[in-house]
Amino acid sequence: MSDKTVSAGAYFLGPKSENASWLRSEFQAVLDRWFDWRRALFADDPSPLPEQVRLSPDFLAEREIMAQRVRELTELMAGEVPKYTPRYIGHMVSELSVPALLGHFATLLHNPNNTSRDVARVSGRVEDEAIAMLAGMVGYDPAAAQGHFTSGGTLANFEGVWRARYRMDHCLSLGLCIAERSGKPLDPVASAHMDWSRFSELAAAHDISEAKLRAASSVLGNPFEIAARISEASGRDWRGPVLLVPGNKHFSWLKAANVFGLGEEAFWPVALDAQGRLSLPALNAAIARAHSDGRPVLAVISVAGTTEAGEIDPVDAVCDRLDEYRQSGLHIWHHVDAAWGGFLCAMLGGDAEDRLEAGARSALKAIRRANSVTLDPHKLGYVPYSCGAFLVRDRDSYANSLFAAPYIDRAAANDRWMMTLEGSRSGAGAAAVWLTGKTLTFGPDRFGRIMAGTIDSRVFFSRALRDGNPLVRLLEPADSNIVCFSLARPGDTLSEANARTARAFAGFVPDPAFSVSRTVLAAENYGEMINTHVVGYDGVVDAPTLVLIRCVFMNPFWENEDFRAALMPEFLARLETHIN
Repeated sequence: MSDKTVSAGAYFLGPKSENASWLRSEFQAVLDRWFDWRRALFADDPSPLPEQVRLSPDFLAEREIMAQRVRELTELMAGEVPKYTPRYIGHMVSELSVPALLGHFATLLHNPNNTSRDVARVSGRVEDEAIAMLAGMVGYDPAAAQGHFTSGGTLANFEGVWRARYRMDHCLSLGLCIAERSGKPLDPVASAHMDWSRFSELAAAHDISEAKLRAASSVLGNPFEIAARISEASGRDWRGPVLLVPGNKHFSWLKAANVFGLGEEAFWPVALDAQGRLSLPALNAAIARAHSDGRPVLAVISVAGTTEAGEIDPVDAVCDRLDEYRQSGLHIWHHVDAAWGGFLCAMLGGDAEDRLEAGARSALKAIRRANSVTLDPHKLGYVPYSCGAFLVRDRDSYANSLFAAPYIDRAAANDRWMMTLEGSRSGAGAAAVWLTGKTLTFGPDRFGRIMAGTIDSRVFFSRALRDGNPLVRLLEPADSNIVCFSLARPGDTLSEANARTARAFAGFVPDPAFSVSRTVLAAENYGEMINTHVVGYDGVVDAPTLVLIRCVFMNPFWENEDFRAALMPEFLARLETHIN
């Protein structure tokens, strides 16, 4: 048995509940400490539930009804999708780690609301420490980085847009105030893209107060009136900023454009290259076009681990290009959506990083240079739902609008209630991450080795799949731990291959042996990648989409040789059956 299998086995329950007795004792210990805590605190208070009440027939009858309903629920849940087993390779969910389960459970019993230290004295500190752990994992300075936990990646992405908009609105408001006072033309692009140091310098030099800025803000004031003032001051129609998002984006980005009132017109997709990653020439062209039109770029988005196939954009090249703009005084916000691939950063700095392709490795190392990043611990962090995380590299990047809530103590410097889009936030996710970091750690020796194992599993599965069925056409390259493939004969049209692939997937849907998923790539975004894929089997592109079977390898036990020997032949046999 490999060291990696031993490491993973120590931190997961196991497909056959192999660690059940240990986990049961740990859960019982958590409950016992909770019971003791409640008994000891205010021990002299009278009990509203004396023994004679607890033993009364009515009380016992109510408890029996509850017990029946609990049994009913557990019986129902036995029909849930068995996502813990290595046979489940469908979506981005898998076995939960024991530290995450225990951290989540122990904190759930105390029910802290991390909106304020008023109700989360300990849980708030746990969140601070957990955020610092994740910041260190992605390469931020843990002492400088800021952030918080969210309900998931969608809200974390929204947080990035919120802060990018806050900085842009402040800077543009300052530029408008100066232009109206001086009579000089306003350059919306130059004003919107200044950094905080330049902002402070100009605000002081021109004696622009916060009240004057608020009166010139399109976020805090009437956006139509402010747009008219910007148009008059700049001498051209003000059409607002744009959001540059690669074609491989998550659906949450279009939601963000809608929620923040940008409008779909301001949502500019950036074309992808033949590998399905953000095209740098296309990004350069989009920025140039926006600035030529007098429109600032609210943010550039890079994706580190796409939902479809796990591709990792060239984050390093994007950072390099945006650094060139900064040299000319144009500071463009850069957000990395690493909801899927962010935890692969745990591999960096050790032998485990060799499992990553050179491009993916460089991209992940560059995340530390971005303004902000999204992570989803409830994916590759093996943490229970729902748990996302939003991080920024410094306090300035965490700034946003302030809101008043008279029932919450504003004096608590570490309270996040006025810094988050969500109000009430459970502390359970933060504790699950904290206990994971305290035990597995988010470095290359333990957690990184588990991440490396998922990539090893993807490599093994891909090779066995290709060698085991001549119709398998792997989608390449693969940057992370997701396998996508179509089923085509040499010379097939794309529509023929799509029909065969869709038929095989339909066969897997009711099949209890394995769970896979399906994804469809549209030529609108993935045109070059589709052409490259079809050319690989001498096919003909006659359809606007590519249908793929998608397999996600995050279960830590797929690297077990006995599992591989047992499951791979069976999968190939099932695939053959579903093709025919």
